[in-house]
Amino acid sequence: GKEMAEEQLIDEPQVTQAVVEPKLFGKWSYSDLKMADSTLEGYITYKESKTQVFVPHTAGRYQIRKFRKVTCPIVERIVNSLMMHGRNSGKKQQAIKIVKQTFEIIHLMTNENPLQIVIQAIEKSGAREDSTRIGSGGVVKRQAVDVSPLRRVCQAIYYICSGARDSSFRKIKSISECLADEFMNAAKESVNSTAIRKKDEIERIAKGNRQANMLRLQNILLSIQLNAFLKHFV
Repeated sequence: GKEMAEEQLIDEPQVTQAVVEPKLFGKWSYSDLKMADSTLEGYITYKESKTQVFVPHTAGRYQIRKFRKVTCPIVERIVNSLMMHGRNSGKKQQAIKIVKQTFEIIHLMTNENPLQIVIQAIEKSGAREDSTRIGSGGVVKRQAVDVSPLRRVCQAIYYICSGARDSSFRKIKSISECLADEFMNAAKESVNSTAIRKKDEIERIAKGNRQANMLRLQNILLSIQLNAFLKHFV
């Protein structure tokens, strides 16, 4: 009986599992995607095997710890950003359907992998410089500051989705068409994109504040030098 069992074990063919390449919606490959801006590499997540999903619905609790949302697949973050304004809250299947249609439109228009267009759009839509309020003793002035990579990604996703939502509201064009236009225009850095216009405005204001602060600092230095010079004659 023992010999028979051993023979059966030897005769059984070895079943090897074929490695299936994960593709978004079973169609769009994660391989061969390129990022021009290396500073955002750790924040636009698509390289790790955990973030290469078939459907952007991981049901992960990314909000319970600071910076955990970095590990959320980038397409799922876009889907989550579409579920805004109260009446759209929780309608994730509807948001996934919108993104799926958007990707089909982008591929038809550009003949490229829609994931590549999305990555380019997010890279180019986040403001690199912003202004913050610095106040002491009732006097408030605006100071130009650099923007962190995570905030750039979050802001880019928000402006792209809100721009698409506004341009499709009470219009003939569907939200999928408007979102596809927004991604394609943002990827080309076209001023037709709401996100690019908003980014340019933020950076322009920050540049003005930076120049004003530099001028203020120069005036202070000049007055110190002048006081030091006048002391020799007193």
